Amino acid sequence: MDALKEWATIVKALEGGDQTVILRKGGILETASGFKIETKKFLLFPTFEHQDQKHIKPQYQKYLDEVRNNSPINSHNKITSYAEVLAEADLDSQEKINALSSFHIWSESYVKTRVDWMPDKPIKVVFLKVFRIPELDIPIKPEYHGCKSWIDINANIASGKAVLSDTVIDSKLKEFKEIVN
Repeated sequence: MDALKEWATIVKALEGGDQTVILRKGGILETASGFKIETKKFLLFPTFEHQDQKHIKPQYQKYLDEVRNNSPINSHNKITSYAEVLAEADLDSQEKINALSSFHIWSESYVKTRVDWMPDKPIKVVFLKVFRIPELDIPIKPEYHGCKSWIDINANIASGKAVLSDTVIDSKLKEFKEIVN
């Protein structure tokens, strides 16, 4: 199954139900193509680089603290969730991007930094439904390194427990679509 590399802090927020979208432009190795959804169902592979307190809204610092206390040990990573894409949009409207603030834990200044990086490309906004799964201990292979978004992990997941109820997801998805359309 493919996995999306994402800050461990964001993975925790997705698993905690405090975040339902990701905003991406792609990794440094994807500057030509930008971020693309390669699959509609994928594992969330926590990464531990580039996370900083100033990038997270103050009320969500607990996720960063938790991550800092649980870094990978012995070149292994723990995967505890997967996501399904329910909607996506390419946005270049700062007004629409700002209107999505309640859907994520990134600070306003960090979102601006992401928007300003490769300014000629829109930011990809992806609404996710996240599922908790029993912990998978994954060896970190050399091909997982580097600033790229997608990696192939030799693991198949049949199902998991949804983080948010269908009612909550449906309500948030409706609001998301009203903002991005």
